Amino acid sequence: MSWWYDMGPNESHNYDVYLRTAVSVEPDGWAQFDYVKMPEYRWGIFLQPRDEKRQVNFGIHMGQPAWQEVPGEYRSILRRIIVTQGDTEPASVEQQKMLGMSCPSLYDLRNIFQTPDWLAFYMFTFFTDRDGKFQLCALAESGFDPLSRTCRFMLTEEAHHMFVGETGVARIIQRTCEVMKENNVEDPSDVRALGVIDLQTIQRYLNFHYSVTLDLYGSDVSSNAANYFTSGLKGRFRETKLDDDHVLGESEYPVSEVIGDKIVTKKVPALTALNERLRDDYIDEIADGVGRWQRVIDNAGISFRLTLPHKGFHREIGNFAGHFISPEGEALTQEAWKKHEIQWLPSAKDYAYVQSLMSGRVTEPGKFANWIAPPVRGINNQPLDFEYVRFN
Repeated sequence: MSWWYDMGPNESHNYDVYLRTAVSVEPDGWAQFDYVKMPEYRWGIFLQPRDEKRQVNFGIHMGQPAWQEVPGEYRSILRRIIVTQGDTEPASVEQQKMLGMSCPSLYDLRNIFQTPDWLAFYMFTFFTDRDGKFQLCALAESGFDPLSRTCRFMLTEEAHHMFVGETGVARIIQRTCEVMKENNVEDPSDVRALGVIDLQTIQRYLNFHYSVTLDLYGSDVSSNAANYFTSGLKGRFRETKLDDDHVLGESEYPVSEVIGDKIVTKKVPALTALNERLRDDYIDEIADGVGRWQRVIDNAGISFRLTLPHKGFHREIGNFAGHFISPEGEALTQEAWKKHEIQWLPSAKDYAYVQSLMSGRVTEPGKFANWIAPPVRGINNQPLDFEYVRFN
Protein backbone atom coordinates (compact mmCIF):
# COMPACT_ATOMS: atom_id res chain seq x y z
CA MET A 1 0.00 0.00 0.00
CA SER A 2 2.21 2.83 -1.27
CA TRP A 3 -0.35 5.08 -2.98
CA TRP A 4 0.21 7.97 -0.54
CA TYR A 5 3.92 8.07 -1.43
CA ASP A 6 2.93 8.19 -5.11
CA MET A 7 -0.10 10.52 -4.93
CA GLY A 8 0.14 12.51 -1.70
CA PRO A 9 2.04 15.78 -1.13
CA ASN A 10 5.72 14.95 -0.74
CA GLU A 11 6.19 16.86 2.51
CA SER A 12 3.19 15.25 4.23
CA HIS A 13 4.53 11.75 4.82
CA ASN A 14 5.46 12.37 8.45
CA TYR A 15 2.53 14.59 9.45
CA ASP A 16 0.35 13.38 12.31
CA VAL A 17 -3.23 14.14 11.25
CA TYR A 18 -6.26 13.94 13.55
CA LEU A 19 -8.57 11.68 11.52
CA ARG A 20 -11.69 9.60 11.87
CA THR A 21 -11.45 5.87 11.26
CA ALA A 22 -14.26 3.32 11.17
CA VAL A 23 -13.58 0.10 13.06
CA SER A 24 -17.14 -1.30 13.05
CA VAL A 25 -20.71 -0.39 12.10
CA GLU A 26 -21.82 0.22 15.69
CA PRO A 27 -22.42 3.85 16.75
CA ASP A 28 -19.29 3.85 18.92
CA GLY A 29 -17.18 2.18 16.22
CA TRP A 30 -17.97 4.30 13.18
CA ALA A 31 -15.90 7.30 14.22
CA GLN A 32 -12.71 6.63 16.15
CA PHE A 33 -10.59 9.80 16.26
CA ASP A 34 -6.83 9.80 16.73
CA TYR A 35 -3.59 10.99 15.15
CA VAL A 36 -2.27 8.92 12.27
CA LYS A 37 0.48 9.35 9.70
CA MET A 38 -1.10 9.56 6.27
CA PRO A 39 0.84 6.68 4.60
CA GLU A 40 -0.41 4.45 7.43
CA TYR A 41 -4.05 5.48 7.18
CA ARG A 42 -6.57 2.76 6.25
CA TRP A 43 -10.31 2.98 5.75
CA GLY A 44 -12.41 -0.14 6.08
CA ILE A 45 -15.71 -0.94 4.41
CA PHE A 46 -18.13 -2.80 6.64
CA LEU A 47 -21.47 -4.49 6.11
CA GLN A 48 -24.43 -3.43 8.18
CA PRO A 49 -25.77 -6.37 10.23
CA ARG A 50 -27.95 -8.70 8.20
CA ASP A 51 -31.72 -8.56 8.65
CA GLU A 52 -32.91 -12.14 8.19
CA LYS A 53 -36.43 -10.91 7.35
CA ARG A 54 -35.41 -8.38 4.71
CA GLN A 55 -37.17 -8.70 1.35
CA VAL A 56 -36.86 -7.34 -2.15
CA ASN A 57 -39.00 -4.21 -1.88
CA PHE A 58 -39.62 -3.27 -5.53
CA GLY A 59 -39.72 -4.60 -9.07
CA ILE A 60 -40.91 -7.95 -10.33
CA HIS A 61 -39.32 -9.83 -7.40
CA MET A 62 -41.00 -7.70 -4.72
CA GLY A 63 -41.83 -9.73 -1.63
CA GLN A 64 -39.17 -12.38 -2.18
CA PRO A 65 -36.39 -12.83 0.41
CA ALA A 66 -33.47 -10.48 -0.26
CA TRP A 67 -30.71 -12.21 -2.23
CA GLN A 68 -27.44 -13.16 -0.57
CA GLU A 69 -26.07 -14.12 -3.99
CA VAL A 70 -26.84 -12.38 -7.27
CA PRO A 71 -29.20 -14.36 -9.52
CA GLY A 72 -27.21 -15.49 -12.53
CA GLU A 73 -29.36 -13.60 -15.01
CA TYR A 74 -28.58 -10.29 -13.26
CA ARG A 75 -24.84 -10.58 -12.80
CA SER A 76 -23.92 -8.61 -15.91
CA ILE A 77 -26.44 -5.90 -15.03
CA LEU A 78 -25.08 -5.59 -11.49
CA ARG A 79 -21.53 -5.43 -12.84
CA ARG A 80 -22.57 -2.52 -15.07
CA ILE A 81 -24.17 -0.70 -12.12
CA ILE A 82 -21.09 -1.09 -9.94
CA VAL A 83 -18.66 -0.06 -12.69
CA THR A 84 -20.76 2.99 -13.60
CA GLN A 85 -21.05 4.05 -9.98
CA GLY A 86 -17.35 3.49 -9.42
CA ASP A 87 -16.41 5.57 -12.46
CA THR A 88 -18.48 8.53 -11.24
CA GLU A 89 -17.00 8.47 -7.74
CA PRO A 90 -13.99 10.83 -7.67
CA ALA A 91 -10.76 9.32 -6.41
CA SER A 92 -11.03 10.80 -2.95
CA VAL A 93 -7.68 9.38 -1.83
CA GLU A 94 -5.87 11.72 -4.20
CA GLN A 95 -4.62 14.84 -2.46
CA GLN A 96 -4.09 18.28 -3.96
CA LYS A 97 -0.79 19.87 -2.99
CA MET A 98 -2.03 23.37 -3.84
CA LEU A 99 -4.85 23.10 -1.31
CA GLY A 100 -2.45 21.94 1.34
CA MET A 101 -0.19 24.90 0.67
CA SER A 102 -3.12 27.37 0.92
CA CYS A 103 -5.19 25.92 3.76
CA PRO A 104 -7.09 28.59 5.71
CA SER A 105 -6.57 26.74 9.04
CA LEU A 106 -5.48 23.46 10.57
CA TYR A 107 -9.18 22.61 10.96
CA ASP A 108 -9.58 22.80 7.17
CA LEU A 109 -6.25 21.17 6.33
CA ARG A 110 -7.46 17.85 7.81
CA ASN A 111 -10.35 17.87 5.29
CA ILE A 112 -8.20 18.30 2.18
CA PHE A 113 -9.44 17.04 -1.21
CA GLN A 114 -8.69 17.62 -4.90
CA THR A 115 -10.05 20.89 -6.38
CA PRO A 116 -8.52 24.12 -7.79
CA ASP A 117 -9.31 26.23 -4.70
CA TRP A 118 -11.03 26.02 -1.33
CA LEU A 119 -14.32 27.56 -2.46
CA ALA A 120 -14.47 24.95 -5.24
CA PHE A 121 -13.59 22.27 -2.69
CA TYR A 122 -16.48 23.21 -0.43
CA MET A 123 -18.89 23.51 -3.36
CA PHE A 124 -17.78 20.11 -4.63
CA THR A 125 -18.32 18.39 -1.31
CA PHE A 126 -21.73 20.02 -0.90
CA PHE A 127 -23.06 19.44 -4.42
CA THR A 128 -21.17 16.52 -5.95
CA ASP A 129 -20.72 14.36 -2.87
CA ARG A 130 -24.48 14.70 -2.41
CA ASP A 131 -24.90 12.96 -5.77
CA GLY A 132 -22.91 10.13 -4.19
CA LYS A 133 -25.36 10.10 -1.30
CA PHE A 134 -28.40 9.80 -3.57
CA GLN A 135 -26.84 7.10 -5.72
CA LEU A 136 -25.87 5.15 -2.59
CA CYS A 137 -29.39 5.57 -1.20
CA ALA A 138 -30.84 4.08 -4.39
CA LEU A 139 -28.39 1.18 -4.26
CA ALA A 140 -29.04 0.69 -0.54
CA GLU A 141 -32.58 -0.34 -1.54
CA SER A 142 -31.15 -3.16 -3.68
CA GLY A 143 -32.58 -6.64 -3.42
CA PHE A 144 -28.96 -7.88 -3.40
CA ASP A 145 -28.46 -7.72 0.34
CA PRO A 146 -24.64 -7.45 0.58
CA LEU A 147 -24.71 -4.43 -1.77
CA SER A 148 -27.46 -2.83 0.28
CA ARG A 149 -25.64 -3.36 3.55
CA THR A 150 -22.37 -2.00 2.15
CA CYS A 151 -24.03 1.15 0.81
CA ARG A 152 -25.79 1.84 4.10
CA PHE A 153 -22.43 1.93 5.83
CA MET A 154 -20.87 4.12 3.13
CA LEU A 155 -23.62 6.70 3.55
CA THR A 156 -22.11 7.72 6.87
CA GLU A 157 -18.94 8.78 5.07
CA GLU A 158 -20.85 10.85 2.50
CA ALA A 159 -22.65 12.60 5.36
CA HIS A 160 -19.33 13.92 6.66
CA HIS A 161 -18.28 15.12 3.21
CA MET A 162 -21.53 17.07 2.83
CA PHE A 163 -21.14 18.55 6.30
CA VAL A 164 -17.68 19.83 5.38
CA GLY A 165 -19.04 21.37 2.17
CA GLU A 166 -22.14 23.02 3.58
CA THR A 167 -20.39 24.48 6.61
CA GLY A 168 -17.37 25.53 4.54
CA VAL A 169 -19.46 27.60 2.13
CA ALA A 170 -21.49 28.99 5.04
CA ARG A 171 -18.28 30.12 6.76
CA ILE A 172 -17.09 31.89 3.60
CA ILE A 173 -20.48 33.60 3.25
CA GLN A 174 -20.45 34.57 6.92
CA ARG A 175 -17.02 36.16 6.69
CA THR A 176 -17.97 38.05 3.52
CA CYS A 177 -21.10 39.40 5.18
CA GLU A 178 -19.15 40.42 8.28
CA VAL A 179 -16.67 42.42 6.19
CA MET A 180 -19.45 44.00 4.09
CA LYS A 181 -21.27 45.18 7.20
CA GLU A 182 -18.14 46.36 9.03
CA ASN A 183 -17.05 48.45 6.04
CA ASN A 184 -20.47 49.37 4.64
CA VAL A 185 -19.67 48.09 1.13
CA GLU A 186 -21.75 46.19 -1.43
CA ASP A 187 -20.01 46.55 -4.79
CA PRO A 188 -18.10 43.33 -5.64
CA SER A 189 -14.90 45.22 -6.46
CA ASP A 190 -15.01 46.96 -3.07
CA VAL A 191 -15.65 43.63 -1.34
CA ARG A 192 -12.71 42.03 -3.13
CA ALA A 193 -10.46 44.92 -2.15
CA LEU A 194 -11.03 43.86 1.46
CA GLY A 195 -9.74 40.35 0.85
CA VAL A 196 -12.95 38.30 0.94
CA ILE A 197 -15.01 36.54 -1.74
CA ASP A 198 -17.92 38.62 -3.05
CA LEU A 199 -21.37 37.05 -3.00
CA GLN A 200 -21.72 37.35 -6.78
CA THR A 201 -18.68 35.11 -7.27
CA ILE A 202 -20.09 32.63 -4.77
CA GLN A 203 -23.31 32.55 -6.84
CA ARG A 204 -21.35 31.82 -10.02
CA TYR A 205 -19.47 28.97 -8.32
CA LEU A 206 -22.83 27.66 -7.10
CA ASN A 207 -24.24 27.78 -10.66
CA PHE A 208 -21.31 25.80 -12.02
CA HIS A 209 -21.10 23.04 -9.41
CA TYR A 210 -24.86 22.56 -9.28
CA SER A 211 -25.28 22.31 -13.04
CA VAL A 212 -22.41 19.90 -13.68
CA THR A 213 -23.59 17.69 -10.83
CA LEU A 214 -27.09 17.45 -12.33
CA ASP A 215 -25.50 15.81 -15.37
CA LEU A 216 -24.23 12.95 -13.19
CA TYR A 217 -27.77 11.57 -12.92
CA GLY A 218 -27.75 10.69 -16.62
CA SER A 219 -30.42 10.87 -19.29
CA ASP A 220 -33.90 11.99 -18.31
CA VAL A 221 -35.36 8.88 -19.91
CA SER A 222 -33.38 5.67 -19.52
CA SER A 223 -34.19 2.06 -20.33
CA ASN A 224 -31.19 0.96 -18.26
CA ALA A 225 -32.61 2.62 -15.15
CA ALA A 226 -35.93 0.88 -15.85
CA ASN A 227 -34.19 -2.50 -16.09
CA TYR A 228 -32.25 -1.93 -12.86
CA PHE A 229 -35.48 -1.14 -11.02
CA THR A 230 -37.57 -3.91 -12.52
CA SER A 231 -34.92 -6.50 -11.70
CA GLY A 232 -34.77 -5.31 -8.07
CA LEU A 233 -31.15 -4.16 -8.18
CA LYS A 234 -31.48 -0.37 -7.79
CA GLY A 235 -34.45 1.36 -6.22
CA ARG A 236 -35.56 4.93 -5.73
CA PHE A 237 -34.57 7.35 -2.99
CA ARG A 238 -36.27 6.15 0.21
CA GLU A 239 -38.10 3.46 -1.76
CA THR A 240 -39.82 1.81 1.19
CA LYS A 241 -41.30 5.12 2.34
CA LEU A 242 -42.98 5.84 -1.01
CA ASP A 243 -46.73 5.30 -1.27
CA ASP A 244 -47.23 3.40 -4.53
CA ASP A 245 -47.14 -0.16 -5.81
CA HIS A 246 -43.28 -0.22 -6.15
CA VAL A 247 -43.66 -1.83 -9.58
CA LEU A 248 -44.56 1.27 -11.65
CA GLY A 249 -46.06 -0.69 -14.50
CA GLU A 250 -48.78 1.92 -15.15
CA SER A 251 -47.28 5.01 -13.49
CA GLU A 252 -46.08 8.18 -15.21
CA TYR A 253 -43.62 10.92 -14.30
CA PRO A 254 -43.12 14.46 -15.71
CA VAL A 255 -40.01 15.15 -17.79
CA SER A 256 -38.99 18.45 -19.42
CA GLU A 257 -37.66 19.00 -22.91
CA VAL A 258 -36.99 21.91 -25.25
CA ILE A 259 -39.24 22.33 -28.28
CA GLY A 260 -38.39 25.35 -30.39
CA ASP A 261 -37.73 28.17 -27.97
CA LYS A 262 -39.94 26.77 -25.21
CA ILE A 263 -39.39 24.36 -22.32
CA VAL A 264 -42.33 21.98 -22.14
CA THR A 265 -43.21 19.20 -19.73
CA LYS A 266 -44.58 15.83 -20.77
CA LYS A 267 -45.41 12.66 -18.91
CA VAL A 268 -43.47 9.49 -19.66
CA PRO A 269 -43.58 5.99 -18.14
CA ALA A 270 -42.26 6.32 -14.59
CA LEU A 271 -40.03 3.28 -15.07
CA THR A 272 -38.01 5.11 -17.72
CA ALA A 273 -37.84 8.39 -15.75
CA LEU A 274 -36.09 7.05 -12.65
CA ASN A 275 -32.94 9.09 -13.32
CA GLU A 276 -35.04 12.25 -13.51
CA ARG A 277 -36.91 11.39 -10.35
CA LEU A 278 -33.64 10.88 -8.46
CA ARG A 279 -32.37 14.18 -9.86
CA ASP A 280 -35.53 15.92 -8.61
CA ASP A 281 -35.10 14.38 -5.15
CA TYR A 282 -31.55 15.73 -5.15
CA ILE A 283 -32.72 19.20 -6.21
CA ASP A 284 -35.21 19.33 -3.33
CA GLU A 285 -32.48 18.62 -0.79
CA ILE A 286 -30.02 21.02 -2.42
CA ALA A 287 -32.62 23.79 -2.25
CA ASP A 288 -32.88 23.28 1.51
CA GLY A 289 -29.11 23.63 1.89
CA VAL A 290 -28.96 26.80 -0.21
CA GLY A 291 -31.78 28.12 1.97
CA ARG A 292 -29.58 27.66 5.02
CA TRP A 293 -26.80 29.65 3.32
CA GLN A 294 -29.35 32.34 2.54
CA ARG A 295 -30.23 32.64 6.21
CA VAL A 296 -26.61 33.59 6.93
CA ILE A 297 -26.98 36.49 4.49
CA ASP A 298 -30.40 37.47 5.81
CA ASN A 299 -29.22 37.41 9.41
CA ALA A 300 -26.46 39.83 8.44
CA GLY A 301 -29.06 42.21 7.01
CA ILE A 302 -27.66 42.13 3.47
CA SER A 303 -30.05 42.34 0.53
CA PHE A 304 -28.65 39.59 -1.71
CA ARG A 305 -30.28 36.33 -2.68
CA LEU A 306 -28.57 33.09 -3.61
CA THR A 307 -30.64 31.13 -6.10
CA LEU A 308 -30.52 27.77 -7.81
CA PRO A 309 -30.50 28.09 -11.60
CA HIS A 310 -33.07 26.28 -13.70
CA LYS A 311 -32.35 22.56 -14.01
CA GLY A 312 -31.73 23.06 -17.75
CA PHE A 313 -28.96 25.62 -17.23
CA HIS A 314 -25.46 24.65 -18.46
CA ARG A 315 -26.32 21.01 -19.10
CA GLU A 316 -24.44 18.58 -21.32
CA ILE A 317 -26.38 15.36 -20.70
CA GLY A 318 -30.08 14.64 -21.12
CA ASN A 319 -32.90 16.55 -22.77
CA PHE A 320 -31.27 19.95 -22.17
CA ALA A 321 -27.94 19.03 -23.78
CA GLY A 322 -27.24 21.23 -26.80
CA HIS A 323 -29.67 23.91 -25.64
CA PHE A 324 -28.87 27.27 -24.10
CA ILE A 325 -31.04 27.78 -21.05
CA SER A 326 -30.67 30.82 -18.81
CA PRO A 327 -30.63 30.50 -15.01
CA GLU A 328 -34.22 31.77 -15.08
CA GLY A 329 -35.29 28.97 -17.42
CA GLU A 330 -35.48 30.87 -20.70
CA ALA A 331 -34.40 29.10 -23.90
CA LEU A 332 -31.88 31.39 -25.65
CA THR A 333 -29.80 31.35 -28.77
CA GLN A 334 -26.17 30.37 -28.36
CA GLU A 335 -25.12 33.94 -29.14
CA ALA A 336 -27.45 35.44 -26.51
CA TRP A 337 -26.34 32.88 -23.90
CA LYS A 338 -22.65 33.50 -24.52
CA LYS A 339 -23.15 37.23 -23.98
CA HIS A 340 -24.20 36.53 -20.41
CA GLU A 341 -21.91 33.58 -19.62
CA ILE A 342 -19.45 35.71 -17.65
CA GLN A 343 -22.33 36.82 -15.41
CA TRP A 344 -23.51 33.27 -14.76
CA LEU A 345 -20.39 31.10 -14.51
CA PRO A 346 -16.95 31.64 -12.94
CA SER A 347 -14.52 33.35 -15.29
CA ALA A 348 -10.76 33.02 -15.46
CA LYS A 349 -10.57 36.28 -13.51
CA ASP A 350 -12.85 34.86 -10.81
CA TYR A 351 -10.68 31.77 -10.41
CA ALA A 352 -7.52 33.89 -10.39
CA TYR A 353 -8.93 36.17 -7.69
CA VAL A 354 -10.13 33.35 -5.45
CA GLN A 355 -6.81 31.56 -5.80
CA SER A 356 -4.93 34.81 -5.06
CA LEU A 357 -6.50 34.79 -1.59
CA MET A 358 -4.95 31.37 -1.01
CA SER A 359 -1.31 32.21 -1.66
CA GLY A 360 -0.18 30.94 1.72
CA ARG A 361 -1.43 28.59 4.39
CA VAL A 362 -2.52 29.27 7.94
CA THR A 363 -1.18 26.61 10.29
CA GLU A 364 -1.15 28.27 13.70
CA PRO A 365 -3.71 26.50 15.90
CA GLY A 366 -6.84 28.62 16.34
CA LYS A 367 -6.01 31.04 13.51
CA PHE A 368 -8.05 31.32 10.29
CA ALA A 369 -7.52 33.04 6.95
CA ASN A 370 -9.20 36.41 6.47
CA TRP A 371 -11.63 35.10 3.85
CA ILE A 372 -13.33 32.45 6.01
CA ALA A 373 -15.00 32.50 9.43
CA PRO A 374 -14.12 29.94 12.11
CA PRO A 375 -16.48 26.96 12.47
CA VAL A 376 -19.02 26.91 15.27
CA ARG A 377 -17.19 24.03 16.94
CA GLY A 378 -14.20 21.81 16.28
CA ILE A 379 -14.11 18.29 14.88
CA ASN A 380 -15.14 15.73 17.51
CA ASN A 381 -16.02 18.70 19.78
CA GLN A 382 -12.38 19.71 20.04
CA PRO A 383 -11.60 23.39 20.76
CA LEU A 384 -10.96 25.65 17.78
CA ASP A 385 -7.28 25.95 18.69
CA PHE A 386 -6.82 22.17 18.61
CA GLU A 387 -3.72 21.00 16.74
CA TYR A 388 -5.42 18.98 13.97
CA VAL A 389 -2.18 18.51 12.05
CA ARG A 390 1.22 18.08 13.66
CA PHE A 391 4.05 19.11 11.36
CA ASN A 392 6.74 16.72 12.58
